[in-house]
Amino acid sequence: MQLIWLGILLFDFLPIVIFLGRVSLLILLMLLMMRVATWCLQRLVELGFKYGDMPAHSLLWRECERSSDNVAAHLAVIPLVQEARGLDAGPRLVQKLVGFGDNRISKIVAKIAEEEVAHVAVGLYWFLSVCQKMGQAPDSTFKDLLTEYNAELKGPFNYAAREEAGIPRDWYDAPSTSNQDKKVKDDNKKQLSEVYERVATVIAMERENSSLTRPPE
Repeated sequence: MQLIWLGILLFDFLPIVIFLGRVSLLILLMLLMMRVATWCLQRLVELGFKYGDMPAHSLLWRECERSSDNVAAHLAVIPLVQEARGLDAGPRLVQKLVGFGDNRISKIVAKIAEEEVAHVAVGLYWFLSVCQKMGQAPDSTFKDLLTEYNAELKGPFNYAAREEAGIPRDWYDAPSTSNQDKKVKDDNKKQLSEVYERVATVIAMERENSSLTRPPE
């Protein structure tokens, strides 16, 4: 009888538990972004500057506005194009900063690039979920949305980081010969079946990272 009542209670409260879990994840991501912003602001002050002293582009914000009318497009353009670009550019920027002699900011950028993997992985997870609910193939939907919203994929690509985040390679790097198409599609099918497991691992790592409140020394 106790098991029956427990089952009824769990069933009744399950939507609330799922909602609270999603809200908790959103709050966690917000805290992580605030932590990164704090690191950068601190370093600017150390160098004698403040936020707004230097020009910065607003590409990410413009892309957010352009894709705000379509959830699938937003997930394709922001996490899987713009944030994924951070996977490619991050390590190169770290090397440039080391060359300039600023090891402190290079470590901060390295940490940001490392945590970007989780951001991309979460975006991919939700993009796949949306495509599933719409009954559409993720790979062709992704490419169609990039064409519709004029979102450009630029190399060179960091294949290792993109693979860790779970993005199938043929989504962003077209094979050079038709003989490779079948192999890539087969590999893509296998990769998609592993995405959910990969995302769970990455999110667990992100939660561990959230316990690090101090900037890299």
